[in-house]
Amino acid sequence: MSSTPGSRHARKSWREKLSGYPRLPEVKPIPPAMQRRHGPGTIVTPSPREVEEAMRRVPEGRLVTVFGIGEQLAREHGTTIGCTVTTAIFASMAAQAAAEERQAGRGDITPYWRTLKVDGELNLKYPGGLDELMRRLESEGHTVVQRGRRYFVEDFETKIIGS
Repeated sequence: MSSTPGSRHARKSWREKLSGYPRLPEVKPIPPAMQRRHGPGTIVTPSPREVEEAMRRVPEGRLVTVFGIGEQLAREHGTTIGCTVTTAIFASMAAQAAAEERQAGRGDITPYWRTLKVDGELNLKYPGGLDELMRRLESEGHTVVQRGRRYFVEDFETKIIGS
């Protein structure tokens, strides 16, 4: 990266960070520690691009979970499971990249607010926090409910892609 004299190196944009994984996707055997839960087989560690593309395919009014994206990518790669930890990290990066692009005036951003945690919970680490996520989800016809300190899309199971 270039920098001007006297300044620190320019920080990578989220879009640049998403592009920084040339060795992914990767398919390998399920690690022994994970086999207790999932059994033997293979796991795909997706590329950031694949995760973002899955998020972009969610139409208005519908939802997807990080776990669902992992399952979808496992099917596409012919593996037993998808790495949901990596999927969640890349979903968060795609959300941050979308926020940067929206700030830059781009209109066609990844609809990150439609990607929920496994149980329909909102990811409050996504850009804009609770207020922004609720506004966007409710404008698409969803109802957000609070349970304890957490927030969920009501009846999210009926709105998941493929249901």
